[in-house]
Amino acid sequence: MDRVIDDDLYRRTKRLLEPGEIALNGAIVHTDLGSDADIEMHQACVDIGDVIAENAGLDASDTYVYSGTDDTDFASNQHQGLTLSDDEFVWECQQLLRDGSFDVVFYYEATADQQGILDGIQDLGFEVTGVEG
Repeated sequence: MDRVIDDDLYRRTKRLLEPGEIALNGAIVHTDLGSDADIEMHQACVDIGDVIAENAGLDASDTYVYSGTDDTDFASNQHQGLTLSDDEFVWECQQLLRDGSFDVVFYYEATADQQGILDGIQDLGFEVTGVEG
């Protein structure tokens, strides 16, 4: 997991994590899912979001995915995990089509268990690169 698969994407992700209003860490999730796998891509983001929520000390059933389809500030492949009770930020992701398959960059508060998140994503069957802010 310490091996960086895509140096350019790692550097770009690292720049986005610093500095900000809150301390963030990230994960670059490498998939073999192509643009024809919309349903699988959506489910992967939901499952990974649940891993992040649980490692941030939340019950995943207390969160939801906001895709911003009615929000001009959101891109079509950008999603957020928010809490049901007060719409608090849990995670955000961007789905990037690169070389025919998606890499998904997730951001979340640095207080979440980074190693637990990376292990959980690996347990889902994805190759992942952690990025600490």
